[in-house]
Amino acid sequence: MIYVDADACPVKAEVERVGTRHKLRMFVVSNGGIRPSPNPLVETVIVPDGPDVADMWIADRVTKGDVVITGDIPLADRCIANGALVLKHNGEALTEKNIGNVLATRDLMTDMRAADPFRQGGGKPFSKADRARFLDALERVVRAAARHV
Repeated sequence: MIYVDADACPVKAEVERVGTRHKLRMFVVSNGGIRPSPNPLVETVIVPDGPDVADMWIADRVTKGDVVITGDIPLADRCIANGALVLKHNGEALTEKNIGNVLATRDLMTDMRAADPFRQGGGKPFSKADRARFLDALERVVRAAARHV
């Protein structure tokens, strides 16, 4: 199965394309504002508003061999602990080997932003190259997940 943390996810269509090709059930989880897919393999899950409700829904259900798409680092950590394979929207794999460093960097950046209220975040726009990199990474992860089951 594939779980998508769908709020602000720029690659929902790509996940659906790869998931459909592999005949995988997909859960697209958000607190609203997304259009349900007519694809019978895609289940749109709308959770109540609230901090981390979508994250909790996903983390409570993923198991070994599932694939999770998220940019949320604490959610990724919980999913990895449950045996899931995790990809960020840019195609970066989050694993047992790198999640500790990623969490530490996230915490450091949160502290730096809190210390400097004028520090402006904002990343670069999501490009076609980012989309292609994600598709390639998702294909690899889906195949790896099939071997873990």
